[in-house]
Amino acid sequence: MDLEKFFDTVNQSKLIEILSRTIKDGRVISLIHKYLHAGVVVRNRFETTEVGVPQGGPLSPLLSNIMLDELDKELEQREHRFVRYADDMVILCKSKRSAERTLKNIIPYIEDKLFLKVNRGKTVVAYIRNIKFLGYSFYENGKGGQLRLHPKSISKMKERIKTLTSRSNGWGDARRKETLKQYIIGWVNYFKLADMKRLLTQVDEWYRRRIRMVIWKQWKRIRTRLRNLIKLGIVKYKAWEFANTRKGYWRIANSPILKTSITNERLKQAGYIFFTDYYRKVNGVN
Repeated sequence: MDLEKFFDTVNQSKLIEILSRTIKDGRVISLIHKYLHAGVVVRNRFETTEVGVPQGGPLSPLLSNIMLDELDKELEQREHRFVRYADDMVILCKSKRSAERTLKNIIPYIEDKLFLKVNRGKTVVAYIRNIKFLGYSFYENGKGGQLRLHPKSISKMKERIKTLTSRSNGWGDARRKETLKQYIIGWVNYFKLADMKRLLTQVDEWYRRRIRMVIWKQWKRIRTRLRNLIKLGIVKYKAWEFANTRKGYWRIANSPILKTSITNERLKQAGYIFFTDYYRKVNGVN
C-alpha cells in the first residue's frame, strides 16, 4: 500500500487534533501549528503550506509518524500483521480473498477518518514473492521467509555505478574513488539484510571491468599504454601488440592482459573497494 503525495496532503487539522490528545501544553501546540503554516521556499519562490507537512523539515518525519500511528493502532486492533516505513506499508494476509477484503475495509478508514488518499495505482493485492518494499523482495526456503534484492534495485545501482565511472564527468581519480567508496558503503549498509553474496560476486566482476575501462581510456596514447603495461609485468612484444589494438574500450576491459596487469589486488591497493568485500565485512562472513 502506498499513500498518494502523503507529505503534501496531510490534513493539518486532523494532525493537531491527534497531537492535542496527549500534548496538554497549548504553547507547544501553537508552535507546531505555526511551523505547519510557516510556508516553504521552492526554487526561490515562497509557497504557503495550508495542507501537508513541509518535506525536508526537521519535524516532518516525526509528525507524519504521529499521524500514521493512528493507522498502526487501527490495524493492530483489527489483528492484522503489517510492516510500515513512513507512508509505505505491507499488510500480510493468509489468502488472496482475505487480502482483498482487508484492502476494501481499510481504505475507508484511511480516506474518511485520517483524510489521506490511497494511491490506487501503487496499491495492490499480490503474493509476497511479487512485491517490492523499500527496494527488497521476498522468497521462502527451508529457513522461512528471506530477503533479497528487487531487480529494480539492482538496475538502479548499476546505473549509478555507470554514472560514477563515466569519463565524461571530468572527475579525477581521487574524487572518483572517494565517491564510489561512499556510494558502495552506503548501498551495502542499506541492503545488508538481503541474501546477495552470489549476486555481488557477479556485480563486482562487472564493476571491475568498468574501472579497467576507465583506466584504459586514461592511457590515451600508444606509448603511455606500452609503458604502463610493461611496468605492470606484461612482456614487451605483447604490450606493444596490445597498445596498438583498435578494439573498443569495453571489450579491451575484459581482456586477459588487462586482468593480469590491472589485477583485483592492484585495484584494491589503488584505493577501490568492492561490494563483496564490504558486504562480508558488514555481515561478518567469509
